[in-house]
Amino acid sequence: MKDYLIFRLYGSMASWGDIAVGPYRPSFDHPSKSAIFGLLGAALGIRREEEERQLELASAYHYGVLINSSGVMLRDYHTSQVPASGKGRNKKNFLTRKDELAVSKYELNTILSTRDYYCDGLYTVILSSRTDNPPYSLEMIGNGLKKPSFSMYLGRKSCPLSLPLDPMIVSGTNMKEALANAEFKDEDFVRNIIKDGVCRFYWDDPDEDITFQHSISRRDKVLSRKRWQFSDRKEYYSMVDWGNDACI
Repeated sequence: MKDYLIFRLYGSMASWGDIAVGPYRPSFDHPSKSAIFGLLGAALGIRREEEERQLELASAYHYGVLINSSGVMLRDYHTSQVPASGKGRNKKNFLTRKDELAVSKYELNTILSTRDYYCDGLYTVILSSRTDNPPYSLEMIGNGLKKPSFSMYLGRKSCPLSLPLDPMIVSGTNMKEALANAEFKDEDFVRNIIKDGVCRFYWDDPDEDITFQHSISRRDKVLSRKRWQFSDRKEYYSMVDWGNDACI
C-alpha cells in the first residue's frame, strides 16, 4: 500500500495552457503539470523567483489527474494595453498594472489575442512522493492547500477556485484504487456537474500498476519559472468506468 495526497479543483473558469504561437492562447481540457505545481508552490509559500525551490518541488512528486468533467470551452477575444518597455539604457520597468497605465495614452500599445477557457470543469488531482524523503511531506502540502500562503487560481489569475480543495491522504495499491477510496464533502453539488460514470485519467508515473491505453507528450515540465521555460514529458492515459458512482 502507498500513501497519496488527493484534492479536487473546481471553478467557473479555468485555463490550462498549451503551446502558444502568435496571438492565440489555447488550453488543454485538463490541468498541466506546471499549473498544478504552481498552485502547490503558492500554497507552500514558494515564490516564482525561487528557482531551486520551484524545481525541487516539481521534481519530487508524481502526479495524476482524473477529469470528472472537462466543462464547456469558452473562447475569448482579448484586448489589453501596455506601454513599450524600451531598449538598452531606455529600458523601462513597471512594477504594477497601475504603473503601466499611468503613462501617456500615446505610449500605450494595444495587444490583441484569442484565449481559451473551460467553464464548470471539475478535476481530481493525486500526488505521490518519488522518494522516501521528499522536501515536503504529503501532510505538509495538504495543510498548505487548506491554508495557502499565496492566492491560488486555475491557470490564470482571472480564474479563482469555486470550491474548497478538500485535500486528504488516502492509501491504495495504485492511484486508481486510491481515487476510488477518496470521499469528498461536496458530492451533492458535483453530482449535478458530472454527466456520466466514465472519466479520463492521466498520470506520469510509469511504475503505477495501471494499464494505459496510450501516452501523449506535453510540454509542461518546468525548466524555469522566471524565464517561463518548459520541456516535454510523457503522460499516460486510461479510461476509468466505476459505474453510477464513478468519477465523484
